[in-house]
Amino acid sequence: MVSRRRALFFLGAAGAATVAAGCASATTTDVGSTTATASGATNSTAAAPQETAGPYPGDGSNGPNVLIESGVVRSDITTSFGSYSGTAQGVPMTLQLTLRDLAKDGAAGAGMAVYVWHCDRAGTYSLYSEGVTDQNYLRGVQVADSAGTVTFTSIFPACYAGRWPHIHFEVYDSLQTAVAGENARLTSQIAIPQDACTQVFAYDPGYQQSISNLSRVTLASDNVFGDGWEAELATVSGTPATRMTVALTIGVAEESTDTQSGNGSAGQPDPGSGPAGDRPPAPR
Repeated sequence: MVSRRRALFFLGAAGAATVAAGCASATTTDVGSTTATASGATNSTAAAPQETAGPYPGDGSNGPNVLIESGVVRSDITTSFGSYSGTAQGVPMTLQLTLRDLAKDGAAGAGMAVYVWHCDRAGTYSLYSEGVTDQNYLRGVQVADSAGTVTFTSIFPACYAGRWPHIHFEVYDSLQTAVAGENARLTSQIAIPQDACTQVFAYDPGYQQSISNLSRVTLASDNVFGDGWEAELATVSGTPATRMTVALTIGVAEESTDTQSGNGSAGQPDPGSGPAGDRPPAPR
């Protein structure tokens, strides 16, 4: 039986060349290989499925809400902002997301707002995890330009126990709705290709624990991506010595037609813990 997520993918990406993205040991490719064009409409972009926001969203659905804080709209999310100070350490990363509004035949998602958050080099989440509750780095909002693109400067996330390396995001119809901290049109996650992770984790000693964690998980066994990752697997270019660029074209369906993944409730914290959930271990 075809899962709802896979059915949505094939409907949204009919005719697209997506076989390469379905490989669990995905290869790093140049960011120019994304199928959507820089402007105008496209019919080849798959609809991104709804995914759990996990227990550390920072969007007000489970504790703190950075979306209503002054300073959250920023492209460089490596540092904390507002009343917090601190900088996340790790291999530099540029995150480039291109939005396609599938409610408008795949037109560029100009004016949409994207909230991004992810764990740090130690696998911990600011505002929540022990040792970084006094930080709010690796969280920020950007508004898509006329081509539907948002760009963030960050650091490459770790692999913590039980989860494939990933980045969380929420898409809002406008900046106004984003900074109100409600009515996200899409909540989903980005999977990072294995070979890019292997390069980064081997290069920077700060990711040492990620090496063993990655060896114990696959995209197929991951509790979020396990039922299909075709529309969520990014492309990566660059080197750990300079900067990694992670890119993904995201198909944003109408909120009423977004299909929820079978692995967790969209937009709600995953109640699981340990390897079965989205909870990183306490820092050692």
